[in-house]
Amino acid sequence: MSGAEHPGPASASRSLPGFPGGTSVSQLRVYDWEAEDGCAGGTPHLHTLSTEAYVVTGGSGEVHTLSSDGARVDPLEPGSLLWFTPGTVHRLVNHGGLELNVIMANAGLPEAGDAVMTFPDEVLADPEAYRRAVTLPGEEEARAAAARARRDLAMEGYAQLRDAVVREGPAALGTLHARATALVQPKIDAWREIFAANVEEQVRRTRAQMDGLAAGDGTHLAAGAVVAGNPRPGPRLWGMCGRLATWTG
Repeated sequence: MSGAEHPGPASASRSLPGFPGGTSVSQLRVYDWEAEDGCAGGTPHLHTLSTEAYVVTGGSGEVHTLSSDGARVDPLEPGSLLWFTPGTVHRLVNHGGLELNVIMANAGLPEAGDAVMTFPDEVLADPEAYRRAVTLPGEEEARAAAARARRDLAMEGYAQLRDAVVREGPAALGTLHARATALVQPKIDAWREIFAANVEEQVRRTRAQMDGLAAGDGTHLAAGAVVAGNPRPGPRLWGMCGRLATWTG
């Protein structure tokens, strides 16, 4: 959530509305776990449908990407803004205290499995093996070790993939993209429902309001309101790249 100049108490009767256009926002503290290559950071992955943006708020680091541009490294510092479109493999590297706001398109789809991690190909080729590798245990005390093991497994596949992209160019991403497509294909019917409720509903509401204004009807303006969000209770979530903070109504 964006900050408010004059915050007031949240209304208990209002749920937190969706961001305009069906986007979502979370706050991320990037893992400081060192990987086999000596860099500390998160789990390399791609998104199959959602564009993602980072707005850096603290610390420093880098984001390593594999895309149609090949292998690329972009420095991150407070004020940095970086976008990636679907299919871009990205890995956050933490040089110290790296924190950022994450803005995602298609709210609800990333949480429903839009991301695919860069595990070795034999794991990506087996949906059940992938499910086991990506799932974290329910017990909070076991999650840190499982999240780190998941990151390390994804780094194995990422190292192979990066070497292939350096040698062969972006065409080396073709097998990963095919594996990712096969992994998410069974989820599409459920995703359509999420998309309709979150993204299409936002667009429908805006279109109806625009039609009303064109007809000289601004009655929706009378329902203008302020809704404050509160940090989600409990410990931060164990995300792919770090500890995530979200908000509730």
